[in-house]
Amino acid sequence: MNCRLLTVPLSSELSHEARLLAGARLRAVRGVVSVAADGKALRVWHTGARLSSAALRLVRHIREESEARTAEPTMADYRRDALISVGVFAAMKLLEKNAPAAYAGLRMVRSLLVLVMARGLFQSGYGGLIRDRRPNADTLTATAVAASVLSGRPESSLSLLTLSNVAEMLTSYAAERARRQISGLLNLNQRYVWLVDAGVERKVPVETLKAGDKIAAHAGEMICIDGRVLAGSAAVNQSSITGESNPAMKQEKSRVYAGSVVEAGELVILVEKTGQDTSLAHIVHLVEEAQAQRAPVQNFADQMANLLVPVSLLGAFVVYGATRDWQRVLNLLFIDFSCGLKLSTATAISAAIAAAAKKGILVKGGNYIEALAGADTVVLDKTGTLTVGVPQISFIRTAEGISEKETVLLAASAEMHSVHPLAVAIQKYVREQEWDVPQHKSSTTVVARGMKAVVPDFGPYKGGAVLVGSRKFMEESKVKALDEVVIEETAPNRIYVARDKKLLGVIGINDPIRPKMKKTLNQMRHYGIDEIVMLTGDSKEVAAQVAQEMDIDAFYAEVLPEDKANYVQKLKERGCIMMVGDGINDAPALAFADVGVSLGGQQTDIAAESGAVTIRSEDPEGLMTALSIGRRTMRLIRQNFMATITVNSAAMLLGALGTINPLWAAIIHNTATLAVVLNSARILGSGKQRFLPPAG
Repeated sequence: MNCRLLTVPLSSELSHEARLLAGARLRAVRGVVSVAADGKALRVWHTGARLSSAALRLVRHIREESEARTAEPTMADYRRDALISVGVFAAMKLLEKNAPAAYAGLRMVRSLLVLVMARGLFQSGYGGLIRDRRPNADTLTATAVAASVLSGRPESSLSLLTLSNVAEMLTSYAAERARRQISGLLNLNQRYVWLVDAGVERKVPVETLKAGDKIAAHAGEMICIDGRVLAGSAAVNQSSITGESNPAMKQEKSRVYAGSVVEAGELVILVEKTGQDTSLAHIVHLVEEAQAQRAPVQNFADQMANLLVPVSLLGAFVVYGATRDWQRVLNLLFIDFSCGLKLSTATAISAAIAAAAKKGILVKGGNYIEALAGADTVVLDKTGTLTVGVPQISFIRTAEGISEKETVLLAASAEMHSVHPLAVAIQKYVREQEWDVPQHKSSTTVVARGMKAVVPDFGPYKGGAVLVGSRKFMEESKVKALDEVVIEETAPNRIYVARDKKLLGVIGINDPIRPKMKKTLNQMRHYGIDEIVMLTGDSKEVAAQVAQEMDIDAFYAEVLPEDKANYVQKLKERGCIMMVGDGINDAPALAFADVGVSLGGQQTDIAAESGAVTIRSEDPEGLMTALSIGRRTMRLIRQNFMATITVNSAAMLLGALGTINPLWAAIIHNTATLAVVLNSARILGSGKQRFLPPAG
């Protein structure tokens, strides 16, 4: 695909959130392939000769936003301000110690120096007050600086600015680490690949690859494209895609993904997708867009922070009116709740989305992190979710003198061209056994009954008129000795095989329960999930058998796809619903649930789009991991709320009483803010997931 690049200069850097929103909006427009907003430039890759009118309107809007707003400070800005503050503070302390007379004589210079250093605070604090008609955290700090200068104590503000700038640098670093964690996924750290051309390998840049090329991947190398294995076998670590640490065995016809690493062996791969079209790039874009989706708890934190700023100002005025003590006033102005509440909450949500992505779980927004934490009812589709979704032969019982191989091969011959799931199960079994299926002379489908076929003799086995299908089909066809084959096993589907009106055997086929699914459901109950419900289009008998085996609280059988959404709507009336599915018929129910989860690497695209959470691994323990991340995140946010309000309130009380001085007030406030942000960043901690108890 040939793409053109349009570079749009911007007046100022976009904020992190603005960059994500700009990318999400532009990528949704037809013809836009990729978007990057770095520094003071917006780059748009698109197909066709020029951008569409819709895309151009968005570009103009983004450019106008950059012109209307002040650039967000970068880590370099924070570092520069911190170093300048520390340097000036140290110089003033040395001057005060070694030349106190000169220090005292420079009072006006010190005041002007402090005002110059705080000019950014005055612009954002009082500018925000005028623009938004409400004070913010910078309004408090700017007022504190002005009060200290007016009271003849500029050194108090110098201490405050030094502490604030250092704390801002450390806090921003911690928050940025959480927000940027996911960007490391796209750093493939491999600039060259081995292109296979006419049987000869040659090293070429990754950027030159295109769909249809053949590449070789050797042990220790990273796969940089999505494709299909043509030859070779290898153990491949694809944790960046699925979150599973155990390597997957890849051989001919297996799919491989960008970001995977060949741990042992080597492969020849047909390139299907490159660059921004790969699954890994899709994951990164989804997570970047998800970080721009705010959770309700973030809005609550912002509202609370905005409400508490006027409280601090009012407290300062009351203290001044009662005591006329500028030191106590400065104590209250040096402390605010805004930084701790806003930063820690935003950091926790971003860290949770990034931590989930590292485990192969894509969460489409912070609001779904919060919904995962509140889920109390889990609704599961049966086929492909509770079960593997691939019918398999569970038993073969034959009449006396008839072998299993003879029975299966006659059935496979009759079903050779059928695409029915039960026929596919028989064909798959034959391939696994590496048997040769005999050709039939003729084959006829009997609707809702089975297959009729004429099979010639093959090998040591006799052919004849073969019937494959249900017991009712056998009874209608006058097949003899139907009860001579003793069947002790249970299976939802039994395929009878007869030759020349005589029963040869019975093949049991079922859709096995997904490994670890029952363990996962038990963990959910211990974790605080109140009810587990199963929805299925299968018969009541099959549904009852699965429900009993999995100890499910309730089930609804013979449910049409459109009715699944109705059941979810009814269940939402009494709880917070997490719906888990994998297929097209699950998509409406996934969309209607409080949080829809698409489970497994085989899920359809429409299910993945409808679901709020996509688990790329086939391991159902990913469900518990998602729930745990959601609850751990909300638990940490509540901890941060409590810590911020308690510590800052205590510091304000001590400051109002005159127990502490402004320096200690600033130290307490900034230390508390840094502590809660670092607490939020703990979600990114590596190691085995520890399932926390349900939040009370």
